[in-house]
Amino acid sequence: MSQAALAALQTALMALADPQQAQHLQRFFKTAPGEYGAGDRFLGIRVPQQRALVKEFHAQISSTEAASLLQSAYHECRLTALLLWIQHYQGGTPTEREQIYAAYLSNTARINSWDLVDTSAPHIVGEHLLERPRDKLYQLAHSASLWERRIAIVSCLRLLKNADFHDTLQLAECLLHDSEDLIHKAVGWLLRELGKRDLAALENFLQQHAAQMPRTMLRYALEKFPPQQRQAYLRR
Repeated sequence: MSQAALAALQTALMALADPQQAQHLQRFFKTAPGEYGAGDRFLGIRVPQQRALVKEFHAQISSTEAASLLQSAYHECRLTALLLWIQHYQGGTPTEREQIYAAYLSNTARINSWDLVDTSAPHIVGEHLLERPRDKLYQLAHSASLWERRIAIVSCLRLLKNADFHDTLQLAECLLHDSEDLIHKAVGWLLRELGKRDLAALENFLQQHAAQMPRTMLRYALEKFPPQQRQAYLRR
């Protein structure tokens, strides 16, 4: 493992900076004062470029060194750090996986955008809790942090892929009255994914909760329903 490799990765990231693309990303990720990404900074690097660098450098950079990259002010550097962690987690020993999971949960303040959460949470938190108690998901779901609440529900994407539906439904109920649109979208997305695997479970949830669900959450959950059935739920 090498600090030189970390420095080389940072240099490579800076070399890919595209000011015009950065301006576009500043708008797309809502970085103006009062918006969810207020103050975030972008270099203008596309995700495939970051993935290519991770493929090149991950064997030379430890998970601890990647954690230092997560402290960057630049969004792309934080995403690259998370992509490195995913690589290390997938190839790690049980002890290394435990360390990465713990580091992830200790750094949620730096995992502070929907794309950072969605890219990483299923592969680290969801994967880690696949065969473990899920109490931490419920702690996160009750957090004051928007991003921790999103980590809680999006981590369940990994559980759904293992035909494990219980926590998605329970967390969706916990987050039913959340005030944030980004949580409404995430919960609706996970419910839609659940419905692809167990339509009866989704319909049962909707029968109980559709009238209380924020419209965005409900629309996301209903996206794969036939138009007539979708409209029937939306009229509740």
